Amino acid sequence: MNIDGKHLQSIWFDKDLAVVKIIDQTKLPHELVIASLTTLAESCHAIESMQVRGAPLIGVAAAYGVYLAMLDEAQGLQYALEKLAATRPTAVNLQWALSRMEEALQNVPEDQRAGVAFDLAQTLEQEDIEICAAIGVNGADLLQKLWEEKRATQTKLNVLTHCNAGALATVDWGTALAVIYKAIERNIPLHVWVDETRPRNQGAALTCWELAQEGIAHTLIVDNAGGHLMQHGQVDVCIVGSDRTTLNGDVCNKIGTYLKALAAKDNQIPFYVALPVSSIDFSISDGLREIPIEERSALEVTHVTGVKDTGELATIRLSPEGVTASNYGFDVTPANLVSFLITERGVVKAKKSEIVSLKK
Repeated sequence: MNIDGKHLQSIWFDKDLAVVKIIDQTKLPHELVIASLTTLAESCHAIESMQVRGAPLIGVAAAYGVYLAMLDEAQGLQYALEKLAATRPTAVNLQWALSRMEEALQNVPEDQRAGVAFDLAQTLEQEDIEICAAIGVNGADLLQKLWEEKRATQTKLNVLTHCNAGALATVDWGTALAVIYKAIERNIPLHVWVDETRPRNQGAALTCWELAQEGIAHTLIVDNAGGHLMQHGQVDVCIVGSDRTTLNGDVCNKIGTYLKALAAKDNQIPFYVALPVSSIDFSISDGLREIPIEERSALEVTHVTGVKDTGELATIRLSPEGVTASNYGFDVTPANLVSFLITERGVVKAKKSEIVSLKK
């Protein structure tokens, strides 16, 4: 991603300092803080606290967490895998990355485990960059076709997003935003409606920050405005990411995605989901019954953090003191509401007969 005209990834290994570096996303958009990860505990905290977030990025961060654990205690492989697996239950990329690490390391002599773990973490990092770029190209093909259909009657293509599925959710490029970035490279005139994405406001804090860095036209809206905009012809396409997609095409993504898909269906608007194949859980078919939905702290609902006019960061309470609050992190959009799944291996319909073709 471009930050102040310079390229930066969400995670990388600093060879000079021999530490893993991350953008601390809990500080954005108010402050760009680069944090260092040197231990398994710090890696787990980074994932749990959402210093790193987004399914693909979580997977790569977990891989580096295994490497850091092997540096400290090579015989503690299973302990490291279990600690990392417990950090976030919904994003399937976490389990996918840990399975790859376990398979690669379980028969390796202990004195060689750190080196093998490092090499694989580096491989996963580079794979993610290439995969997301390919997702962007495949999705841009769809936007190009849609723009050709609409350019005679309008001056731009209006895209609605939910949550942050940009470079900050991956190593680089992103998933849903990769489609936008690649479309911009083709000179397709785009405007992005950005859902705030309560309660953590990843749209307001992260997606708007990313798009501003890239100079892409965008407008922040409250979560409940999307349906209104669709009814009035101000949305041409919805593009979201996915934390886990089933073999039958059910899509689990940030809470509120389902409502956007319903509104899109009612208004005959394409609803695209951009995701790497690693976010597909080929072992399950029924998203509503089989995907564990993370429940996060009620404080994310009852309180909000922002910057005061003085520049000081502050957290304030929004609700009455002592109120009971529920905070589901994700919901499931049934396959029948999804127009297409955009992956690095191609664009498919959200149904088993096409999804199974993506599995190697």
